[in-house]
Amino acid sequence: MTSAHPASPSGAAGDAYIHNIGYRHYDGPRLGRAYARRSLFSQSLRGSYGLGRSAKSKVLPLLLLVAMCLPAAIMVAVTVVTKADALLVGYSRYAVYLQAVIGLYLAAQAPQSVSRDLRFKSIPLYFSRPIERVDYVASKFAAMAAALFILTGIPLLILYVGALLAKLDFLEQTKGLAQGLVAVVLLSLLFAGIGLVVSAVTPRRGFGVAAVIAVLTIPYGAVSAVQGIAFIQGNESAVGWLGLFSPITLIDGVQSTFLGGSSSFPNGLAPTTSAGFVYLLVTLAVIVGCYALLMRRYRKAGL
Repeated sequence: MTSAHPASPSGAAGDAYIHNIGYRHYDGPRLGRAYARRSLFSQSLRGSYGLGRSAKSKVLPLLLLVAMCLPAAIMVAVTVVTKADALLVGYSRYAVYLQAVIGLYLAAQAPQSVSRDLRFKSIPLYFSRPIERVDYVASKFAAMAAALFILTGIPLLILYVGALLAKLDFLEQTKGLAQGLVAVVLLSLLFAGIGLVVSAVTPRRGFGVAAVIAVLTIPYGAVSAVQGIAFIQGNESAVGWLGLFSPITLIDGVQSTFLGGSSSFPNGLAPTTSAGFVYLLVTLAVIVGCYALLMRRYRKAGL
């Protein structure tokens, strides 16, 4: 609905018009912050697997998902054919065994989750809606952790179904699956926090990818090398404590101490029970610390 009213002020070169373009008050439902949080979570989770994006964006995450599931399928086939008494790799150990695939997935998807918002300065648009800083951070964190849980949890279900098909003990396999799911929940939260914190530092996705890979691989390589030296020198007690300084060895220490898994430390040395509690506390502290750092990073809307 548009109307025009002519006006001819003195000295004006021509007629001036004021247009009423018919803005109306919105009387529909207002879904509020909860709906905004759910929408942001859903959009971020779908984007982590390229859903709703171009076909090119789907290729890498789906290939990495297949790469995570394929070893599980092969292990199941071997177990069924050979009629083995146990799976080749335990449930809680599986994610540690395929840490390289998880690291590549995180390096590819964490930057795309937050770097584009920073690069195109769309954060103020989010905050212009009924959504606050805590909603944005919580939704992004939860979506990245959920994407990693899908990546690491589906292979465990394949192992579990295969173990039952191989007629392995039901109670033992169910317990192993539960322990494995706890391990991948911790891993997903830890890796999601680290990946998002590193990626939120720079709006350039390429730098974010390189930084995530460096943060995951350099500490792991250094810790593994120093653990090997300590073991050769006979300092076995130091082997367990050194695992506190790398993300994947943190998870390895927790799962080998409390979740029935075997350790990847030199000679299979697992942390003591007291050290295992320290591993768990440090893991939880890093998760909480990453969340706090993200909240600090998004303190200003006009990033």
